[in-house]
Order: sequence, then structure tokens, then C-alpha cells
Amino acid sequence: MANTNVKTSAAPAAKEPTLAPDEVLRIDGLSIHFGGLKAVDNLSFAIKEKEIFGLIGPNGAGKTTVFNCITQFYTPNAGSVLFRTNSGAVENLVGKPVHTIIRKGLVRTFQNVELIPELSIIDNVLIGAHSDFKCGMFSQALKLPGARKEERKMRQKAMDVLEFMGIADLSETPCGGLPYGIRKKVEMARTLMCNPKLIILDEPAAGLNDVETQQLAETIYQVRDKYHCTVLLVEHDMRLVMSICDRICAISFGKFLACGTPAEIQQNKQVQEAYLGVSEEAYEKEEKV
Repeated sequence: MANTNVKTSAAPAAKEPTLAPDEVLRIDGLSIHFGGLKAVDNLSFAIKEKEIFGLIGPNGAGKTTVFNCITQFYTPNAGSVLFRTNSGAVENLVGKPVHTIIRKGLVRTFQNVELIPELSIIDNVLIGAHSDFKCGMFSQALKLPGARKEERKMRQKAMDVLEFMGIADLSETPCGGLPYGIRKKVEMARTLMCNPKLIILDEPAAGLNDVETQQLAETIYQVRDKYHCTVLLVEHDMRLVMSICDRICAISFGKFLACGTPAEIQQNKQVQEAYLGVSEEAYEKEEKV
């Protein structure tokens, strides 16, 4: 006869994903490999609300791969990516469809500027608002009143963003023949159409001269302050990184090296070894010899 007095304990409830009150993103134990190559290896760090956070490392360190894992262009083999969405909910982004990430308030730029050269600046910027359009294809194709009203609203929003970026006077200019610095501004403007909570910038200063890089630094500050968003920055220009970032995470071969203020990162011996190939003491000895 079966023992009906045996008590079974309920399985413990799974813990809900959580962030500290001041955090917008936390990656924990993130790993991804391609065949036998570990591109990211058990990486963890957290980014605070309205922070400008830098991710640095030598060439091939895995920085862009980290970005691609956060935005789910790549699905990591292990780890979690916790994000506080525009609604205030905390979600693990791992496994989420790529096209839904932007609706949660996480947007990015790319190393190579991805614009449609035949379209005008404002039309390229309006592409960034595609997820916010409520009217369906039928209404838009027939130019029904609701669709026309929505388009006017979005075009005004796009013009406001272009005004903020200082390029409103070029709104009808095709993007194909624009200087590289202007095209970078267009790409940044497009991210602002998505109501971003967190903007990921992948080498935004690449191809810019010193004047344009300084303007970029000022723009990043202004974007953070006006749109109340957080910025995650990957950049090889160390002058830019050290001048604008509140905190920096350094990685090498996909592994965590250090995280701290710019001054702390500059003085960290592991970071120095990763960039210089020798320790600070060895470097000083070589200089004396």
C-alpha cells in the first residue's frame, strides 16, 4: 500500500531577474565561443542609470562580440543579460528575438555607418521610429487620415532630433554624398527616435578628425542629459574614452581585466600589460636601460 503520509516539499520558486536600484544593465557570466575559440569568457559587469560607461581592450579582445550578445545578434552559450526596460521591468534579454530588443529601449550604432544613401537624412532618421508606428501597412499605403496624422507626428519628432543634432537644415539632403562626420550624426539621430533607455555606441569616433571627435564628446554628454539615457561606449580613441566615461571596463581575450574610473583603469597593471605587453615595472626597467 502506498504511504499517503509522505510529505513532499514544493520546489523552490525560481528567482526573478533583478538589478540594483541604480542599475540599467548587468551582464553576468557571459560566454560565447565559435568552434574552439572563446570570444567572450565568463564576463560580468554592471552599468548604472545615466552613466557613460566604456568597454575597452586591445584589438580582438571581444568588445564588439559583447555588444552583439547584449543585443542578441549573437546568442551567448552561457550567462545572462539583465536590462531595465522603458517600462521599468527587468528582463533577461538572452533568447529574445532581435527585433524586439529595440522596443524595450536598447538601441545601438555600428562600426560602419548603416544608412540608405538614396534616402534623405530625415527619411533615414524616420527608419529609427519604425517600431513606434501604430498604423498598419494598409492604412499607410492608402494614406488614410490616421496614417497621415501619425506620419506628421513622427516627422516633427525627427525634425526636433535633427535640430538637436544641428543638422536640421540638411534634412532633405540625400545621405549618399554627405561627409562622414555628418553621416555619423544622422546615425546617432536615428537611435534617438527609438526612445532609448540605453544607447550602445560601437566605435563612434572611427574616421573622425580631432575637431569632430571633440564635437562627438559634447554630443554624447548632451544626449545623456537631454534624453536621460545611459551610454555604453566601445572606442579605440583613449583620449575620448578617458575624457567622457564615468567608469570603464577593460577586457582582454574576452576575459574581465578591471573595472573602475578612468584614473583607476590607467593605473591598473593588468590593463597596462594587456596594452603594452609588459608590466609597468618591466617597462620602466627597459626605459632605464
